[in-house]
Amino acid sequence: MPRLTGKVAVITGATSGIGAATARLFEREGATVVLSGRATDRGQALADELGERAIFVRADVTSEADIAALLDGAADRFGRVDCLFNNAGAPVGGNLDTISEAQLDHGMRLLVGSVVFGIKHGSRIMRAGGGGGSIINNSSIAAHRSGQGDVLYSAAKAAVSHITRLAGVQLGPHGIRVNAISPGAIATPIFWGGSAAASELDPEDNARKQAKLEKNLARATPMGRSGTSDDIAYAALFLASDEGSFINGHDLVVDGGRISMFNEAPRPA
Repeated sequence: MPRLTGKVAVITGATSGIGAATARLFEREGATVVLSGRATDRGQALADELGERAIFVRADVTSEADIAALLDGAADRFGRVDCLFNNAGAPVGGNLDTISEAQLDHGMRLLVGSVVFGIKHGSRIMRAGGGGGSIINNSSIAAHRSGQGDVLYSAAKAAVSHITRLAGVQLGPHGIRVNAISPGAIATPIFWGGSAAASELDPEDNARKQAKLEKNLARATPMGRSGTSDDIAYAALFLASDEGSFINGHDLVVDGGRISMFNEAPRPA
């Protein structure tokens, strides 16, 4: 039996990579999915692909007003929101010796503000609907170990993981579970500048970059393979479904064991 039948899920950053994979999986599992992102053409194409239980809404998650409108619109159209996946994000640069005020402001709004305001407005709608729901935040193994991202990106993701714990405590009495997923060694276009950069490559260039990335990441995990967007999508499915009903305030690391081998030598080619 499908695991999300009758549920309404809102997914940010849903036009490529992890977000798109999660949207496809949630729809297959019976959910109505509200996809959001800034790439209107890709988002609408994915909604058309998924069919009558999917719509695309353009939203910029650095804007609280856009986030509120996205969630209010989902509730107005479908009567409820059962799951929110705060997935949107991108590399933000920002090492200590080069970081600028503009980078700091943008990075924190994109990676932290989107989660804070997603929780704020998602939980408001869930409480108004009688309580209950699942909010999932996309963090990173960069939140847990050094050397996995720039200072700003790592600090922002550490904030996401801690906000998840705090929100889980605050919202648990309302039946709203708040959890995070910390991906690592996942082969997505974010490694070469995000989905927008990948979409500008021709298919052959994209395939070459993807194959090289997968080979490099495979050497960085004990399992000897890179992770995929589907690996994260299935983790999100578990947390969104009733099977995860007693998991709250948890940060689930999905990295093939990479977080356990940071002091180990790379795997041989």
